[in-house]
Amino acid sequence: MGLIGEKPGPARWAMHILWPAFVMAGVTEALVFTLVDPMDLSWFGAAPVQLSREAVYTLAFMAFWVLISLASSMTLLLARLPADAVPGHPRRWPQ
Repeated sequence: MGLIGEKPGPARWAMHILWPAFVMAGVTEALVFTLVDPMDLSWFGAAPVQLSREAVYTLAFMAFWVLISLASSMTLLLARLPADAVPGHPRRWPQ
């Protein structure tokens, strides 16, 4: 475990981003495919998707995981406070 005041490394940042994104990708996929049948999908209204249900589920899960991970990464990047605050200046947005 990390000590108080210790800066987390890249592995810890990845864990903070990827694990919640993994869980939410599963939730999102469950919600989407409760309403949408993978066999009814088509490419922009033209030809139907020629993939198995499992392939559609897998590709959708990976796409959701990547998108949610990117959103979480941007949130973490924007939420980080500067290491050295100016004395007497409250930390507010924008800095």
